[in-house]
Amino acid sequence: MELAQYLQYELRYHNPDSRRSQAGFPDLVLGSLSRRRVLFRELKTATGRVRPAQALCMRILKLAGLDVGVWRPEDLASGRILRELRGDK
Repeated sequence: MELAQYLQYELRYHNPDSRRSQAGFPDLVLGSLSRRRVLFRELKTATGRVRPAQALCMRILKLAGLDVGVWRPEDLASGRILRELRGDK
């Protein structure tokens, strides 16, 4: 969240207790007006699996043309999260 704030993402929504939201909805939603980007990310541990409801929700969001994916701890170390937040190709 700090990295998203540093990169001026005005919308930073993370539900740490997903039991109270619709099954399958991504854990994290980030939006930036200046970058013209909205990201939906499921947060998983290194070995965590995407559940069927999560896979369905991600397919639907992708069908709508939205930027959807899964982030794991190693994605921060590899620089993937920073690249995706900046919109690097």
